[in-house]
Amino acid sequence: MAEEKMALDKNILIAVDESENARRAVLYVAQLLGGIGGFKATILHVIPKQEEDFFATPADEDTWLSQYKQKIDAMLENYRQILVRGGFDPHDVSVRSTLRYCPSMAECILEERDQLEYGTIVVGRQGLSRREEFLFGSVSSKIVHSARSCTVWVVQ
Repeated sequence: MAEEKMALDKNILIAVDESENARRAVLYVAQLLGGIGGFKATILHVIPKQEEDFFATPADEDTWLSQYKQKIDAMLENYRQILVRGGFDPHDVSVRSTLRYCPSMAECILEERDQLEYGTIVVGRQGLSRREEFLFGSVSSKIVHSARSCTVWVVQ
């Protein structure tokens, strides 16, 4: 049982978007854990499903999704290479993009963590001022307040 828990704790979910804060979070994980061995990382990007009336036609949605996915796949591979160059075994780094309807991006990230059963979530801090974060919250703040049975790293 202790070995199972130990393996769980070495699984890291890095939730990313296209921001510089997300890139810094990936760099931080690479610098902190790269070369140690035994850690597995999954880089996650949740593609928010648009409202039904967002696109004029279904073909518009298909075109947007195809172009967006191509851009995101390139970003995820770039982040993956940061971890590999930082010392992670290439077999221990995976990428995952998922299309979901997300009333709350934090909830979607936490649901992905629950599905994967990872022990740690890493997120970049949003670029909000303290006042904006207090008034509106942020994905990282919501994850910190809602996460259970895991560790959350918020990287500035």
